[in-house]
Amino acid sequence: MSDLTLHPGTLCTLIGPPGCGKSTFAARYPASWRICLDLYRELATDSQADQSATPVAAQIQNLLLDARLARARTVVVDSTNVFGHVRAGLLARARYWQRPTLAVLFDTPLPTVEAQNASRDRVVPPHIVREYHQLLPTADQLHDEGFGTVYLASELNAPTGGRR
Repeated sequence: MSDLTLHPGTLCTLIGPPGCGKSTFAARYPASWRICLDLYRELATDSQADQSATPVAAQIQNLLLDARLARARTVVVDSTNVFGHVRAGLLARARYWQRPTLAVLFDTPLPTVEAQNASRDRVVPPHIVREYHQLLPTADQLHDEGFGTVYLASELNAPTGGRR
């Protein structure tokens, strides 16, 4: 997968179901850029899978988002972000801080996602993976929501890359 050049202060939102490759993609960037709900759930409860910690994890995420965006620091949000209201909250923060936005839509085929999920250390229940895959927005929807630039992960895998 090609690396994207992320300009200072950019909010880069990764969007895709568990097991689609978001964290692998995010790991290409400095750890200080990455914001991940799984990590904050683990820090709060010793388990990335403990969904009861999501509210506190979201508070941590929002605190770090504001801290970085206020200072024009690049942010890569490594969470599923398949729900429109979640993306709307991220976009609102970027607008508040007047920062550019970019989305990477992981359009990975469901069979590939299911196989990758099954091989992970922390397997997400298959019905959740399928549900989240069905919730994926289109690139046009992401543009309509307000993302300035949208990349498809499949195009980033291509030799020439792609931008929409």
